[in-house]
Amino acid sequence: VQRSLDRLESVNNFTEFVKAFSQFGSEMVELAHLTGDRQNDLKDERRRAQMAAARQVLERSTMMLLTSSKVCLRHPESSTARENRDTVFCQMRRAMDLIHFVVKDGVLNSGENHQSAQKDELDMDRSTVYSCMRNLQHHLELSRVTLDSSCHETLPSALEAVLERTQDFTDSAYTSHEHRQAILDGTERLKGELDHLLGLYANVIGFEGAANCPELDASVSAAVNAAKDLARHLAQAALQQAHELNMATKQGQELVATIRQHAVVSDVDRLHQTSEAFHDSIDHILEVCKLLRHVAVSESLQVSARFTEINLRVYGPQVITAAKTLAQYPGSKIAQENLDVFADMYQWLVSDVTAVVKGVLEASQLKPEKPVYMSLPRPGKHGTTSKTLKAVRLDTEEQEKIAKSGLEMKLITSEMDAETEKWQETSTQMDENNDIVKRAKNMSAMAFSMYQFTKGEGALKTTQDLFTQAEYFAEEANRLYKVIRQFSYQVPGGSNKKELLEHLDKVPTFVQRLQFTVKDHTVGKAATFTKVDNVIQETKNLMNVISKVVTTCFECASKVAIFSRS
Repeated sequence: VQRSLDRLESVNNFTEFVKAFSQFGSEMVELAHLTGDRQNDLKDERRRAQMAAARQVLERSTMMLLTSSKVCLRHPESSTARENRDTVFCQMRRAMDLIHFVVKDGVLNSGENHQSAQKDELDMDRSTVYSCMRNLQHHLELSRVTLDSSCHETLPSALEAVLERTQDFTDSAYTSHEHRQAILDGTERLKGELDHLLGLYANVIGFEGAANCPELDASVSAAVNAAKDLARHLAQAALQQAHELNMATKQGQELVATIRQHAVVSDVDRLHQTSEAFHDSIDHILEVCKLLRHVAVSESLQVSARFTEINLRVYGPQVITAAKTLAQYPGSKIAQENLDVFADMYQWLVSDVTAVVKGVLEASQLKPEKPVYMSLPRPGKHGTTSKTLKAVRLDTEEQEKIAKSGLEMKLITSEMDAETEKWQETSTQMDENNDIVKRAKNMSAMAFSMYQFTKGEGALKTTQDLFTQAEYFAEEANRLYKVIRQFSYQVPGGSNKKELLEHLDKVPTFVQRLQFTVKDHTVGKAATFTKVDNVIQETKNLMNVISKVVTTCFECASKVAIFSRS
């Protein structure tokens, strides 16, 4: 295929081009089969996603290669036509390099210096805020048991990697002032906690019994909590931008239609003005892609976001280049066809962005095939509501008012789901612990359905559905509380157990507050919406406490396993 690409690029007439393209097409079909089989065989999630990205570029670029090459042959004096064609060749060669990179598992077939730079670019999806934050938390937890001077190098280095990537959030023109300030405050807090921890290390390293120092353990916990809070602020900033993405993509699609109109009638001045607006629209979408890649919790989604961002950055502006060619030759059918093909590519990329947004937002949302508590009870048979209230739906304005609370609750459920998934993969705990995972997932599924209600989606259609679901949520929180209380008796004494009990003791209070809110009798539309808002807030508060309980519980479970083996 590489040789066929070289041959296609060097042809000077249509006869040679048709023959070369026919050969190229046959080889591309064979390559598609081979890479498809290889992709299915790959065990590494990241490599599999990279192969899928490369195959997608080759498949979609083939039609653009055909039309851009035909325009170049028809109008050899056009610099814009040549730019279209050269861009497509460049992207297809990059896709071929990526396939080689994946097949050879990280080895590139190119010059040594170029190879090193390109390898760094291909592996850039690993250097996200999420990955760096996990690395920092790993070193913090490791420092609890390995007290040596290396901490003074590894911890500042890990922190610097996190802070460097938070600049993508604070520097973004689309990050709100509220989120930017929360991120800046969070970074200062994290730096302060780490400085305090390193100061303690300097004082206790070398002393007997330093590993059991309560102040040191508390300082590590404080630094870990500061890191988690900063990660939450970063994710909230990305969610905010993702929530506003529909407007940017819709505007981009409308601008593409306008660009077509201006190009057909050779209105160069208006085409220039529209092109500037289109560039701004692309920049906005690229910002969202970058931030979503940073907070994506799976490697496949990080890769997808990364290559969607690259393809949009490269191919998006080529719509304008193709339009300039058509404006230069308004009667050229092949120039019109070329613009249509590049516009179609832009539509594909917008769909890819939407898929990435959906995937990142729902990646951590574990949805059981048969959620135990998602179905609604029959009136009068279950729950605390004996009388069926008038069921009403929220209007668009009301949904917008509680959208922020809904997104915050979704973020908390995603974090807890990530914890339960990680624990299921790495632990072989007792049945009681498996029950903790099961009930945590049940609560997460219920909270997710309530989040969907704030957007007018999902199984909960009316306010009464929401209130009933909140009752079940509170009941399940009580059950989880009892299971974890029993589990806590097996946890050896220490800072982890103390933290677990501190969080756990708050659960009954928050459960009671949610139950009182649900039972509150209301009359009228305004009062009902106030109750809905209060229920969402109380559910979010309870979910936040439960998330902390579950996270601490999983940390304790690993210590129980180590204690048992000892």
